[in-house]
Amino acid sequence: MAEPRAVSVVIPAYNEEEGIASVVAGVAALGPWGEIVVVDDGSTDRTAERAEQSGARVIRHPYNKGNGAAVKTGIREAKGEVVLFMDADGQHDPQDAARVAAAVGVHDMAIGARSAGDQALVRAAGNALFTALASWLTGRPIPDLTSGFRAAKRERLLDVVHLLPNGFSYPTTSCLAFLKAGLNVTFVPITARRRVGTSKIRVMRDGVRFLLIILKIVTLYSPLKVFFPISAASLLLGIAYGIWNVVRYDKIPMGAALLIQLGVVVFLFGLISEQIASSQDRK
Repeated sequence: MAEPRAVSVVIPAYNEEEGIASVVAGVAALGPWGEIVVVDDGSTDRTAERAEQSGARVIRHPYNKGNGAAVKTGIREAKGEVVLFMDADGQHDPQDAARVAAAVGVHDMAIGARSAGDQALVRAAGNALFTALASWLTGRPIPDLTSGFRAAKRERLLDVVHLLPNGFSYPTTSCLAFLKAGLNVTFVPITARRRVGTSKIRVMRDGVRFLLIILKIVTLYSPLKVFFPISAASLLLGIAYGIWNVVRYDKIPMGAALLIQLGVVVFLFGLISEQIASSQDRK
């Protein structure tokens, strides 16, 4: 169990002057944290000033780099053994902070899992789809893939920091990287509140990024999880198409042969990728 004094609370923020002061004050009132760090990601408003006035240590980016870049700065600059991440928009209840942080010890990462009712309908549907895909690819039930409310051992985060994107997909990447690396991940139920200000996430743009990140991380650690279904589908389709043409026209079409060849080639690429991934794990 992580002691509060060993925890660095990291809050990435970009143009969150409306809510940052209350977020910092709410967290500070709950316990003797090791430190509260606000990473100001090139804000053009008074985010940094209000965070400092509330007692946070502020690290400023000279220009906007992205939420993930702010998180990576927070990981590198944190002094605690455990890093607790919270959003600056007020969605995360500070009352849940101690429970999320306390779960780190036996577990390498603890993720605050929201219920579907705490999210907008379109976003909840998209998250459910990505969560189902990620759960299948990792072989582990994932209640909430995109929650930014999480705590993890700093030394473990440093191992995967190079994988984190600079945009809004760091929660997805870190969760999948920890799971596929065989680390201990747990999910702590939380209640999300209505955010202060306007969300900077765009459903279509960031949805495509989430999907690509899921495939990227799973391919990095378990390539056959991605390659084998594609190979099997191509191979079976080619065989079925070939048999149908033989029965009906007494010949095998070029399309069927190409599908079968594609299935074999994709499988071989997956096998080679799996061997490369396994050799990296042994280093």
